[in-house]
Amino acid sequence: MLVADSSAADAWRRFRKELADAEPEHRREMLRRRANQSRTTDLAMISRAGLGHVGGDMSVLDILTTLFFAVLRVDPERPDWADRDRLVLSKGHTAGALYATLAAAGFFGAHELETFAAPHSALNGHPNRVKVPGVETNTGPLGHGLPVAVGMAVAARLDRSARQVFVVLGDGELQEGSNWEAAMTAGHRRLTNLTAVVDRNRLQQGARTEDTSALDPLDDKWRSFGWDVVTVDGHDHLALLEAFTAARGDRPTCVIANTIKGRGVSFMEDRVEWHHKVPTAEQISAAVAELAR
Repeated sequence: MLVADSSAADAWRRFRKELADAEPEHRREMLRRRANQSRTTDLAMISRAGLGHVGGDMSVLDILTTLFFAVLRVDPERPDWADRDRLVLSKGHTAGALYATLAAAGFFGAHELETFAAPHSALNGHPNRVKVPGVETNTGPLGHGLPVAVGMAVAARLDRSARQVFVVLGDGELQEGSNWEAAMTAGHRRLTNLTAVVDRNRLQQGARTEDTSALDPLDDKWRSFGWDVVTVDGHDHLALLEAFTAARGDRPTCVIANTIKGRGVSFMEDRVEWHHKVPTAEQISAAVAELAR
């Protein structure tokens, strides 16, 4: 198991305090810059490893950044704290985005990112809970994260714990029937401590979601299973923050975050081939320059 980086964890705490005290537009800019730093880190990881899922990493990073740097009750130096909030990255193929975020928060040293997807590395192509602090469950086979998150939410209720459970899903992943069984159970049990976040970039491996197996009207589907639904711009950090922290009703919440695959890099945006294409050195340089603006 990797160990925490105390210096990075202290910086994460300072960031969160400054963020909480900041005016809204400054808060937005802080989160934007933090997310783009993780995008730059992710590009370096994928370039070094020669593999990864860069398009989905770019689309989900604003969601992960907002959660870890503004919302989740977690402690990087106590990753097994019993009353911590839980984050399940169901779309486990975007592990690179999660690792970049966890390292920035101090869950482990940033130098470990240099081993991404290398033989014997803890940082596999999909996250592993017995190797990486901050990973709540192993994911990769799509359709598994929401069922596990439902179980976590039920467990929190049985423990009479205030911990919240968040699960980040890919939209193409919602074509897996196991998600809808879990959604039905969560709605039936009125799991108000559960929030599902859909990274709605409308692309999956090889095609658009609506050409593969149409999901729309996605909001109505979730409502029909007993969920409250909020639809936001998935790259608007303040809109995400509001959706994640708003008072809950008596049903679980689904946040449909409309995103762009490859977000932040113009030649990757909304292009299906960047699902797991590896950028060249020249493309990396161009992407890093864009993200630094």
